This record gives sequence, C-alpha cells and structure tokens, in this order.
Amino acid sequence: MNSFIDTQNLEEELFEHHRFEVPKGQAMLRIDKYLMQVMPNTTRNKIQNAASNGDVYVNDTPVKSNYKVKPFDIVKILLAHPPYENRIDPENIPLEIVYEDDELIVLNKPAGLVVHPGHGNYTGTLVNGLAFHFQNLPMNSSNRPGLVHRIDKNTSGLLVVAKTEYAMSFLAKQFEEKTTEREYIALVWGNVKEDSGTITGNIARHVKDRMQMAVFPDGDVGKHAVTHYKVLERLGYVTLVSCKLETGRTHQIRVHMKYIGHTLFNDERYGGNLILKGTTFTKYKQFVENCFKILPRQALHARTLGFLHPTTGAFLKFECDIPNDMLECIDKWRNYAKNITVDEE
Repeated sequence: MNSFIDTQNLEEELFEHHRFEVPKGQAMLRIDKYLMQVMPNTTRNKIQNAASNGDVYVNDTPVKSNYKVKPFDIVKILLAHPPYENRIDPENIPLEIVYEDDELIVLNKPAGLVVHPGHGNYTGTLVNGLAFHFQNLPMNSSNRPGLVHRIDKNTSGLLVVAKTEYAMSFLAKQFEEKTTEREYIALVWGNVKEDSGTITGNIARHVKDRMQMAVFPDGDVGKHAVTHYKVLERLGYVTLVSCKLETGRTHQIRVHMKYIGHTLFNDERYGGNLILKGTTFTKYKQFVENCFKILPRQALHARTLGFLHPTTGAFLKFECDIPNDMLECIDKWRNYAKNITVDEE
C-alpha cells in the first residue's frame, strides 16, 4: 500500500517543464499553438488546461491560451508532474542519519537540499542521495523512494524515510490521521501579541501567483489546515516561535504565519526578505541586511519529529539542534533587542 500523505501534500505541486525565449522573427501566434510546436510530446489539451489554471507564464505574468506570442517573450509552463519523474539517478550526496533500523531512517536535512526532483532541480536532491545509499526503498504513490513526507528546500530539520512497504503504509497513515508529533522553530517578523494560539484556515494555491499558497478562511476552497504556535522569545521587531503541525499542507507554517501578520524572517517567496517591521534608520537597515546575509533563507527548522514505530509500536521521538546560521541570526536579534524599546502597532 502506498503513501497516503504524500499524495495529499504533493498533488497541488507544480513543476517547471520549459522556460525559453521566443526567437527574433517569430510571427504573432496563439500561445497554445506555439507551445504545441516547441513541445511536440505535450498535447494541446494539456497546454490549454495549464493556461486555464494560470500555469502558463509570459514575462512572469499568467496568460490564457489566446495570448499571442511576440519575439523575445520569456515563456514558461508549469505542469503537475516532474519532467523526469521516472528517472532517479543515484548520487553520492552525504546524509546526516539520526536513526536507522530495518524499517526506517530518520534524517536531519540541511537547508538548501531539495527533497525530490522538480522546479528545475532534477539532480542533487535528497531522493538522489537515498537512491545511492539505500537499495530497494519502497516507492510511494508519486514514485519517490522512501518518502513519507517532505520539508521545503530552504527549511532544515527532521524527515523520516521508510525502508519497507509496510513501514511506508504504517507511517503514512499516522501522518494522515494526524497522530505524529511535528514541531518547527521559526523566527517571524513582528511582536506576536498572544503567547500562544491556533491558526485554522484552508490552504490552496494562490489565485494570482501559482508559486505561492494562500489561506482561504471560508472553507470552500483548499484543504483544512491547523497550526498551533507558542512564543518562545520576543526579540524586538521579530519573535521566535514554536509551531506544531496538526496537518501537513504545502508551505503551511509559512502561509499561516503570514496570514496572521507575521511572515517568516527572510522568506523570499512570501515577502519576508523585506524589512517588514522596525525603524527607518540607516543603521537598522544595515543590521537587518546583515541578518539576511547570515541567514540567506526562511528562518524555519523542523526540530522535533515523533511517531509510532511500524513493528515495535513504541513511540519514537527525535530532536535536532537549530542549525548555526539560524542560531547566529537569533543571537544578533537577541543582542539588538536588549537596547531598544518596541512599540508594536
């Protein structure tokens, strides 16, 4: 039996299949017809559906099938499966193994390592490393060996990988039934007023920017998502929080925290790489830019992972330290906060 949670989390994911510049001299032509010429193995129906869903871009703007291409247009198309989804080349990528037995592996993934192929990252992923270090890992429903769940490229922290079909099914069911324990540490913009709280709001792909997810609070769109948060430390214009996942949607913590007005620090995709709180002083701007250089990614770390073991039934709980780049950034904010008074709106 294949993974439940992987299908649930990945079915809305999009992959960039083509990006190209329309050559000089190209006559104006409907983009669906033009794409059929340059993508002979893709059907017109698939191209038109992608355009209808907002997944065909010209110069980074979604267009419909009747858009007419012009010379020097930059065109890209996103589709719902990786271009090389059935090809996984083993690569000798170092893996930090926290725990391993006959049924499963627990890994500490570094920031910057993509979990599986897609979005232009068709090699050098965790899956390529797993294929090199482990033989005959079970395939989940998306043909990815061993994967039960995933975390974003620029998020660090714990992942569990199944080594047998039974472990894949058993672990995936726990994720689906929300019985796993998952805690993330995040540094977010702003002074989070409540010491703790719960964010509930359906998550689906953003209607205008298909590379983002968004919250749809009325419940008619997207998938049910719940995040529990607790303030760990207030650091002036940013706050260190613990987030526990009740569900596991794409970008859930990143989207939910932005929804309540506290975008993750240096989360470029969701605007956290801008100075969202603080002063207009030049020295403050320099301080924040130095923090961005120290932590050139979203400030998010999967610190705790707990689940029932497939064969023993024992509850296993793992914790990994916050990585140095995030610790150094937190320390800089801690020292800064000692010398300011924040009047948060």
